[in-house]
Amino acid sequence: MKRFLLFISVIALSIGLFAACAKSTPDTGSDTSGNQQKDSQDKSGSSDKQKITVWAWDPNFNIAIMNEAASIYKKTHDNVEFEIVEMAKADVEQKLHTTLASKMTEGLPDIVLIEDYNAQKYLQSYPGSFADLTDKLNYNDFAPYKVELMTVDSKVYGIPFDSGVTGFFYRSDILAEAGYNADDLNNITWDRLIEIGKDVKAKTGKAIVSFDKADGGLMRIMLNSSGLWYFDAEGNATISNNEALKEAMETYKKILDADIIIPTSGWNEWVGAFNNGDAASVISGCWITGSVKAATDQSGKWAAAPVPRLNYAESKNASNLGGSSWYILDAAQSKDAAIDFMNEVFGSNVDFYQTILTNNGAVASYLPAIKGSAYSAADEFFGGQAVFADMGKWMNEIPSINYGLYTYEADSAIMSNLEAYLSGSKTVEDALKDAEAQLESQIQ
Repeated sequence: MKRFLLFISVIALSIGLFAACAKSTPDTGSDTSGNQQKDSQDKSGSSDKQKITVWAWDPNFNIAIMNEAASIYKKTHDNVEFEIVEMAKADVEQKLHTTLASKMTEGLPDIVLIEDYNAQKYLQSYPGSFADLTDKLNYNDFAPYKVELMTVDSKVYGIPFDSGVTGFFYRSDILAEAGYNADDLNNITWDRLIEIGKDVKAKTGKAIVSFDKADGGLMRIMLNSSGLWYFDAEGNATISNNEALKEAMETYKKILDADIIIPTSGWNEWVGAFNNGDAASVISGCWITGSVKAATDQSGKWAAAPVPRLNYAESKNASNLGGSSWYILDAAQSKDAAIDFMNEVFGSNVDFYQTILTNNGAVASYLPAIKGSAYSAADEFFGGQAVFADMGKWMNEIPSINYGLYTYEADSAIMSNLEAYLSGSKTVEDALKDAEAQLESQIQ
């Protein structure tokens, strides 16, 4: 933690020019004195124009969805305008870090998108920077695991957005050729998947799954399903003594040793392996469904089941990979309007969530939305299965986890020691001990 704070201090010292520019020309493009006047008018109940500025990434997903939300809100709030700023994810993160570290408020948006894995890093590193929304939204309407990751000291600071609920998406025709139906693939363990994978390869010549062994996504899926993470509630590293993580490492090796996968490198190879039918399944977050459906000639040949679980006693057939949430800056000029907007659309509009599922493939963490028509509709691509309704059920079973401040640092330490374990030059115990030591040297 000391090293991280030192790093932030260095950033703060190095951005004098950025800070000076921000004071004279805020990034929102609005006049500072005008914003101050507007804020005063807002508090007095005036209907004068207000601007809500949003930072996010991905024009086809987050930006498109925020534009849809803004259009809905403006229908009944014609005094509110939106400035939705698209940036690369890394640019959003860097700009937010440097501005908060400078302890300035000029140039910050009203609403910003933050990846769930990084939420605690921002909340704990910049206390007081984000609006306390504990009593502003009905958090009982959101998936518990999403609420947990944006909570600090019993206060909730975010608006849960898209879920990364995972699934076992498989080619039903290939599995049927090997003698397996939907019941055979429901709520299985990873060990059972390995057995099925061997059988499928022997009977069809197809690999059961594809993935890049240097990517930590599959490891995070296994671990998240156990309810444990790389850190405990106090933020201490729990790698060397983490039974679920140990089993995940061992399972990873079993899968590779069984020779039932297609090893890939990068996104295009990974997607190509299941799009062209070489791999009989993909195990990932719900956001992969768009890529699965890109192979239109395979419509009706896919199905989905819950993700496999570890043998670890607390492990469930439910997990998460990815996802982001919205946060409102406490010093935002249009803070009250931003809260009202997020509450009215993201916190209560079921129809909105049907629209963004249909148009953008966004699986909501807003639980009432799952009862809507778009979720309950049969999906012909998945053989008539109401696949998104099923995802909603799995999402509600995802263990609640506080990801802590250093998920990606822990991920890097584990993956850099994984190869030595896979090759046999380290035991799993030594690999985990070395990973923990590497992590602690990075964050101290």
